[in-house]
Amino acid sequence: MKYFIASLLFFWSLGVSAQHDFTASVDAYEKAKSSLFLLKNEKAKIPLLGEDVFKINHFYNENLRELPALMDLYYPVESHAFEVEAILSTYVNSSGIIIVSIDLSSFYLNEKKTDLLEKALSQENIITLVYGSESEFQKSTIDFSKCSHLLYVSGRTKLQQSLAVQTLFGGIDIRNTLSEDLTNSFKKGNGFTLKGNLRLGYAPPESVGMDRNVLNEKIDPIVKMAIDSGAFPGCQIIIAKNQKVIFHKSWGHHTYDQKQAVALNDIYDFASVTKVTSALPALMKLHGEGKVSLDDPLGKYFPKFKNTNKANLPIRSILAHNAKLKPWIPYWRSTIKKNGKYKWRTFKKRKSRRFPTKVTDHLYLHRKYKKKIYKAIKESPLNEKSGYVYSGLAFYLWPEIVSELVNEDFEIYLKKTFYQPIGASTITYNPDDHFPLNRIVLTENDTFFRKVQIHGKVHDEGAAMMGGVSANAGLFGSANDLAKLMQLYLNEGTYGGERLIAAASVKEFTTCHYCEEGNRRGLGFDKPLIEYHPQKSSVAKDASPSSYGHSGYTGTFTWVDPEHDLIYIFFSNRVYPTRENRKIYQLNVRPDIHQLIYDSFLSADEK
Repeated sequence: MKYFIASLLFFWSLGVSAQHDFTASVDAYEKAKSSLFLLKNEKAKIPLLGEDVFKINHFYNENLRELPALMDLYYPVESHAFEVEAILSTYVNSSGIIIVSIDLSSFYLNEKKTDLLEKALSQENIITLVYGSESEFQKSTIDFSKCSHLLYVSGRTKLQQSLAVQTLFGGIDIRNTLSEDLTNSFKKGNGFTLKGNLRLGYAPPESVGMDRNVLNEKIDPIVKMAIDSGAFPGCQIIIAKNQKVIFHKSWGHHTYDQKQAVALNDIYDFASVTKVTSALPALMKLHGEGKVSLDDPLGKYFPKFKNTNKANLPIRSILAHNAKLKPWIPYWRSTIKKNGKYKWRTFKKRKSRRFPTKVTDHLYLHRKYKKKIYKAIKESPLNEKSGYVYSGLAFYLWPEIVSELVNEDFEIYLKKTFYQPIGASTITYNPDDHFPLNRIVLTENDTFFRKVQIHGKVHDEGAAMMGGVSANAGLFGSANDLAKLMQLYLNEGTYGGERLIAAASVKEFTTCHYCEEGNRRGLGFDKPLIEYHPQKSSVAKDASPSSYGHSGYTGTFTWVDPEHDLIYIFFSNRVYPTRENRKIYQLNVRPDIHQLIYDSFLSADEK
């Protein structure tokens, strides 16, 4: 399969300014949904699946200005103002999908251009979206029966535009047929049925049995109290249930000076959420393919650790934080002299062949320092007893292990195999190489190691010394894109109609393996306490035993509950300006909000 990696890199720098509408009532949502009619689908391009999503050009009327950003929430789409000549040129020069969106209220072409457009719309890789009333459709000079693919929307509201995009990408089903003849070509009863829930949809809370009043009226005070208390300068929350995002809201600012408000497409430092979004999907996939056995020793996959005290540690126990490994090693301390200055053999102010690893704009690490990190892990003593001790040490090794197993660069493999297929186009290492800084939320003002304000570079010192690429920390992304990856897990390995991970492997990794020993963890994933304790739990009391997720040191959190088909993501930069700020924990912000989500489930009588 071809993935157009190079062509996508450009679009990853684009921002998203719109969102789907969560304020509509269920009645308004259903009414808008009933206004969509799939009238032509000759090559079954709708919904867009497989490689069709990797190169999309979109041409649209000015009145449909919501569409480009709504499409970008699914996949990077290159949008252009409507021009017949440009559509034809793109068709001749591109093998990808072309979407043509037409608002009939402001649309007129002369006879020559009408003929050219009709010929273009008949091509199998062109999808036509038409917005307008029945009378506008009937009066149009364009013969839409010549389209190879036609989605007709009898209106043009923002909600209708949103639902049309969701239909296009398989976020919702469509079962509408014409109640009477529309034209001589489109008769009563015409309309194709499509299956939905292939990707995340966007819907009002009540459509999935949740109370918006509980969500809005009770979450707001908790967040505002936390911001007013200085727990973090800003945050955002996304909630999805039954494969529908039903809540996505932001509060506050990037920093306490309130110069830039938090936007829904902002990119955050995942911190340890990286563990379950980098190494874990790769290891689950390789496990499903029979290339990784959980009961094999580490030495089998990482020969550099043969004949060490870690060679015989089983992969299962390592991933479950049950392998006697020490919690962490402050690698950066060995690079600093007693007087606080950097050791000149370790760092330089300018990049060179010997000092290629960028830690800050004016700090470059020696190319061989990675070996010192490995050596420190290799020589670290083991704990005397097995049992739960949270350790990030092995997560520095997984990238090289995975890379050797797949014979490919770790980051390229992750993007090609997981992030790009599901449309998680913002999830990346070293985001300042791909996005403008104003889209990336700041973390700590580092006063002890890098001695700069951290912005666009990983907060974790160890990951920074690995060139920003680690399975312990290093990934960044938007909440909307992280939700896609969580939905992949919730679907037990499928998304967009494609299986990416074996279902049995997802189940294996998200199950508690050492509960009888008092260790609640899954394989890489965190899970609820074996016995709930309100002061010790990082999740809601009502989170089911089958639920799983992970938290991040920077103030991030993600949790999936298969029993309730629920996803909760909380993003903040609680380490700004300092990691000493622990108010997010003291105020119990994330678990309290998590519980409110369960409290918002409507009873059977209310649905």
